[in-house]
Amino acid sequence: MDVAITKVSSKGQIVIPSNMRKDIAVGDQFLIIKEDNRYILKKITELAKDLKQELVFARRVEKAWNRYEKGKFKSVSAKKFLEDLEKC
Repeated sequence: MDVAITKVSSKGQIVIPSNMRKDIAVGDQFLIIKEDNRYILKKITELAKDLKQELVFARRVEKAWNRYEKGKFKSVSAKKFLEDLEKC
């Protein structure tokens, strides 16, 4: 296991030390998991494509829930909801 110390730039960027990025290419994507004060990075390429799609869906659901909690949703019938859903 490698251990290093780095810092966050004024733009919110974190530098991964050169000795730890040998197998990282420009444009590689990472999943970031935050639990309390612990952050975990995992390369997306190591994850199943389905999981990637599930994460996108989960993010959309979270945004929708936040809008709902702020009262930014309107009430519609189940039939209207399903009709609108089919248009997506």
